[in-house]
Amino acid sequence: MIDHKLIRITTVPQSLRGLLKGQLKFMSENGFDVIGVSSPGDALEDVKKNEGIRVRALQMTRSISIFQDLKSLFNLFIFFKKEKPQIVHSHTPKAGTLSMLAAKLAGVPYRLHTIAGLPLLEAKGKKRLLLDIVEKITYACATHIYPNSVGLKDIILKANYTNPKKLKVLANGSSNGINTAYFDPNLYSSFDRTELRNKLQIASDDFIFIFVGRLVADKGINELIAAFTNFSKTNDNVKLLLVGPYEEVMDPLYPETISQINTNSAIISVGVQADVRPYFAIADSLVFPSYREGFPNVVMQAGAMGLPSIVTNINGCNEIITHLSNGLIIPVKNIEAIENSMSFMLFEKNKYNLMKGNSREFIVGRYNQHMVWKAILNEYEKILNPISNEEL
Repeated sequence: MIDHKLIRITTVPQSLRGLLKGQLKFMSENGFDVIGVSSPGDALEDVKKNEGIRVRALQMTRSISIFQDLKSLFNLFIFFKKEKPQIVHSHTPKAGTLSMLAAKLAGVPYRLHTIAGLPLLEAKGKKRLLLDIVEKITYACATHIYPNSVGLKDIILKANYTNPKKLKVLANGSSNGINTAYFDPNLYSSFDRTELRNKLQIASDDFIFIFVGRLVADKGINELIAAFTNFSKTNDNVKLLLVGPYEEVMDPLYPETISQINTNSAIISVGVQADVRPYFAIADSLVFPSYREGFPNVVMQAGAMGLPSIVTNINGCNEIITHLSNGLIIPVKNIEAIENSMSFMLFEKNKYNLMKGNSREFIVGRYNQHMVWKAILNEYEKILNPISNEEL
C-alpha cells in the first residue's frame, strides 16, 4: 500500500496515549503516515516516543469556551490545509466537533469520528439543547461515524442525530480492544498478591470489590459508597478498593460520600495508579455502576484479569457482560441493587465461581486488541479503495 496520511486527534494527550495505545504504531506499520494531534502535554511526547509517529500540539479545552474554541478551529484548519491528510479520525467530544468542522472546511476527503460515550445524556434543559446541536454539527461534518458499541448506535439513531448510513460499529465494539497478554492474572504470583494485600492492610480472607475510574457522580460513586457503607455494617470481611482520581470541579461527589470514603475503614482509596493490574489481581469482583458509557475499557480489563463484574444496564456494559454468565447487570442509580449484587457475589459461591471462570475467556474471544485494530485498518482500506473493494 502507498502511504496515506492519517491524522488521529483527541482533546487531551492522555487520551491519545491511553485510549489508542499501540494502535497508532500498528497503523504506521501498515502503510499509513500517522500524525497524532492533541492539546500540549508530556503525554504527547510519550505518544511520539512509544508509537513512533509525528505529533502536533494544538490547544483545545474540554469545557465550552467560545474564544478558545474558535482559535482552536482556525489552528486546526490551517494545520489540515498544510498537511493535506486523506483521513482525519477524531475521538472525544470537543476534538470531534472542532476537527470534523475544520477538516470539512479544509477539504479533507474522509472525516471519521469515533463516539465512546455521550456526556450530553445526563444534561438537562438549555445545556442539553446546546449539546444536541453541537452533536448534530459534528456528525454532519463527518463522512463516517463509529459508535464503539451497539447500544450507543441505537441511542444515536433514536435521537436522529445523523443519517443511519454514516453509522457503523466495528468488530464487536470498543475503540482499541484489550491487550489480553498484558491484562493477564497469571502475571501475578500468590506472593505478589499477598504483598499488596498486606501493604493495604487487607486480610487474606477478605472479599475485595474494586472500582477503577474517575471518582465522580456519573460513574455511580455516590450510590456505590451508600450501598457498600450499608453492606459493610453486616459483613466485616469485605473491602471496597477505589482506584482513580477525584474531580472536584466537573461532576463532584456529595460531601457525605467523600466523608464515608475518608472514615470507613473498609473503603480503601489509592488514587491514580500508573498500573491498575496489581489491584485487579487482588480483587474478587469489579463494581461499575456508571450512568453512561461508550464501551468501558475498565470492564474489559477486569474481565481479562479474570474478574466477574457488577455493571449497570447501559450500553457497552450490557454488551461486555452477560447476566449470570460473566457478571451481573443491575439498574442504574439503584443503591439497593448494588447492595444485593454484592451480597450475591459474596454468598452465591457456585454461581460466582462460574462467572469468574468465564470472564477472561469471554474477553479474549471477543475483544482482543489485534482483532479491533485489524477491523479499523480494514475500514480505512475500504474507504480509501472503494472501487477495488466493490469488485471483491
